Amino acid sequence: MTKPELTAQDRKLLEILQSDARISNQDLADKAGMSASACWRRVRMLEDAGVIAGYMALVDAGKAGFGFSAIVHVTLVRHEADHVTNFITRVAQQPEVLECFSTTGEADYHLRVVCRDKDDYNIFLEQFLFRLPGIAHVRTNLVLKEIKLHGKVPA
Repeated sequence: MTKPELTAQDRKLLEILQSDARISNQDLADKAGMSASACWRRVRMLEDAGVIAGYMALVDAGKAGFGFSAIVHVTLVRHEADHVTNFITRVAQQPEVLECFSTTGEADYHLRVVCRDKDDYNIFLEQFLFRLPGIAHVRTNLVLKEIKLHGKVPA
């Protein structure tokens, strides 16, 4: 699929939807200064093109009982295909892992992990992460305060 050329109108729709994905089509159209039918078609095109990847509820981890948050830096022993594939598959299935990024630099992967408390985090390490084959190093940075969450793609 080719990457769509985003118009100023598309960017306006994305900006509004990133602030309120539950907005009605009519209200979205009104805020974007377009007809409801044109708005619906443009949003559908953005969804079909994968520009809008989905809609979700943003949950406050602390209020949901997950008071422990960390950024975990993981380095693999070697970049053997089996280790990499297994790591990616298993991490993607682990509910404590909210995000996983493959990066350059000292660590191969950076994970954002939430748990109820440090005891649950220790269980996550001991019973999951340290048991994955190919793990060379794991470094944890505790999140002391969340400054900016869920940034928006610039419109």
